Amino acid sequence: MKLTSIIVEDEETSRKILKNYLKKYCPNVTVLGEASNVDEALVLIRNHDLDLVFLDVEMPYGNAFDLLDKVGDINFETIFVTAYNHYAIDALNAHASYYLMKPISIDELIKAVDYVTEIKTKEDALQDQVLVPKTNTVAGKITIPQLDGFEILNTPDILYCKADDNYTEIYLNNNKKKIVSKTLKYFEEALGNSSFSRVHKSYLVNVNEVVKYVKGKGGSVVLSNGKQIMVSASKKSDLLSYFK
Repeated sequence: MKLTSIIVEDEETSRKILKNYLKKYCPNVTVLGEASNVDEALVLIRNHDLDLVFLDVEMPYGNAFDLLDKVGDINFETIFVTAYNHYAIDALNAHASYYLMKPISIDELIKAVDYVTEIKTKEDALQDQVLVPKTNTVAGKITIPQLDGFEILNTPDILYCKADDNYTEIYLNNNKKKIVSKTLKYFEEALGNSSFSRVHKSYLVNVNEVVKYVKGKGGSVVLSNGKQIMVSASKKSDLLSYFK
């Protein structure tokens, strides 16, 4: 499993050593950036989707725990790298995944990365189980994945879904849009027991939101928000069956 990471360390030599070790012995780790202090680290964390942060404890103008406090909600794993073993308890309380002592042992580094890889692999497996869009004909709900968990939508609130390569844009009746990294076919199957019709290769519409049908070879439908969507000739019969 690939891991995206940054190195937060005030000593340039230490950063180079760790980066070289990772490149040679932990090829599944990609280092997206380096920071020498808390402020630089905050910028990197806020601008990247990270799996892992290698974090020195002592830095200029603050320490590792100050940084974690400023980050707030943490959605990455942390490996502390320090020359001081008396921070171990604090690191544990900060939910660190691993605690490496300087000078870094290659074997310990590999163990630390393997441990984080295992954690992230299990998280992804759990997410695949929990975040698969599911509908309930009684509750009328569907779950969609987000970076920090999942969001629950009421299926009647969905006007239509639009394909965008391997992503799907979900348009809601409150003028909001959600983008999900699942194909439109995925949502067609997930919403199969609800009143949703695949009217075009790129569109899945909530039939309950259709206010007008315009004749043509395939024709088109107008939704309650005024959006007009073309209907493929091959999908026309399926759509009209909802209104017979």
